[in-house]
Amino acid sequence: MKMLWTLALKELRDGFRNRWVAAAIVVLGILALVLSILGSAPTGSVRVSELDISVISLASLSVYLIPLIALMLSYDALVGEFERGTMMLLLAYPVTRWQIIIGKFLGHVLIMLIAIVVGYGGTVVVLTLVTDSGTEGWQAYAAMMASSLVLGAVFIALGYLISVIVRERATAAGASIGLWLVFVVLYDLLLFGALTMDEEQKISQQLFSMLMLVSPTDTYRVLNLGLFEGVSEAAGIAGVASEAGMSGMLLACSLTLWIILPLVATLLVFQRREL
Repeated sequence: MKMLWTLALKELRDGFRNRWVAAAIVVLGILALVLSILGSAPTGSVRVSELDISVISLASLSVYLIPLIALMLSYDALVGEFERGTMMLLLAYPVTRWQIIIGKFLGHVLIMLIAIVVGYGGTVVVLTLVTDSGTEGWQAYAAMMASSLVLGAVFIALGYLISVIVRERATAAGASIGLWLVFVVLYDLLLFGALTMDEEQKISQQLFSMLMLVSPTDTYRVLNLGLFEGVSEAAGIAGVASEAGMSGMLLACSLTLWIILPLVATLLVFQRREL
């Protein structure tokens, strides 16, 4: 564990040195504050708190921004070490390959944690002071912050898998952008395109729910927009998650699996890769 935290703190220090932490905090904080203030308009007959409205805005933002930040953090975590020739130097120390992967992963997750807590958490403080809205809806907001960290961890793990497979940083960067487009844009287009063409309604609600669980970004959306009453009412999808049989535990387990599988695959490939 001491070696893991040593590697994790090294990644965290590199993140501060390269201004990744500051950039992530600024981007998340400014966009979160702007969206929260703009989204604080009245919601008609549905009574929801300011924080519930913020959850809708920030969950929609995080689907695009959190995966992108996570992939930019992780795409060169391994291939960059190979290109610079520092991987052999690192392995010369009493450290195993799995410790390198997990240590780097913990460090990058810490960077995401700091950015989310300061960026999104700071927005709560400002929003509460400016609007006098109180803390009603804090559970949904806290769940959104926690699930945003998990979503970031998912794409950090996916970025590692790319980084250990390819041989050049440029290739890893291109593959990361492609992966982001697939999960954030293309998969949803294909899914809803299939629903549009399904005139005979062969795609049942259960099948549609399973198809949504295939994508970590869709799982994140449902988790944040469908499980809390105030948020789901404001988003107009009240009861959808429960009717589809998607409990909070199922959604959380699905996201966790999206972390474990890429990390295991990365470890297996890394163990077999020649220096």
